[in-house]
Amino acid sequence: LHLSIGFVTLSLYSRGFSTSAIHPVLLSALVPIASVDYLRHTFPAFNRLYIRVLGALMRESEVEGYNGVIWYLLGAWAVLRFLPKDVGVMSVLLLSWCDTAASTCGRLFGRYTPRIRRGKSLAGSAAALGVGVLTAGLFWGWAVPRYGFDEGFMFKGWLRAPEVVRKMVGWTTPEEGTVGGLAALGIVGLWSGVVASVSEVVDVFGWDDNLTIPVLSGLGLWGFFK
Repeated sequence: LHLSIGFVTLSLYSRGFSTSAIHPVLLSALVPIASVDYLRHTFPAFNRLYIRVLGALMRESEVEGYNGVIWYLLGAWAVLRFLPKDVGVMSVLLLSWCDTAASTCGRLFGRYTPRIRRGKSLAGSAAALGVGVLTAGLFWGWAVPRYGFDEGFMFKGWLRAPEVVRKMVGWTTPEEGTVGGLAALGIVGLWSGVVASVSEVVDVFGWDDNLTIPVLSGLGLWGFFK
């Protein structure tokens, strides 16, 4: 399920769905799921019934904690609601694919690499970085040119150095300090991998990474393009 969300997101993008059509659907799913989880943590009798009926579908951590779907929906809703379309979509893709890659490679190879913090290894972080680079190439290098740019996109195939940098080095024409094509895509891909890797490994007040990965990735990409 975690991995498939990225393909669903890419499919919706290819069919021309706007984020304004998607985030209300996510919110409409988030509210009842979160409400039910709140009720089961408030009323023990209801919690026992809930676990008896749906316990087979729950992870062990969700018995005492909250449903991981809540954080997934909240993270996806936040980035699609408040960030530009390309950054929001990319943030969901990074959550779906980079988190899966980090988890899988961490379990398989983490014992052979240094541990970054509890439950996080260099192998997992490297996998998140690599998949982040590939995801950026797939989205901005293939999907966006194929299915079209939206007016609000932050990355339109070229990058320009910040004005403060341009003034420091004496660039005065629009062409100076501007890169496009594969060079721009490569820079964006590398940065996407970095923000995906960092957001996967960082601990923000113990919050679920289904929330922190898309939000931190989205903010990192937004700040880079801004």
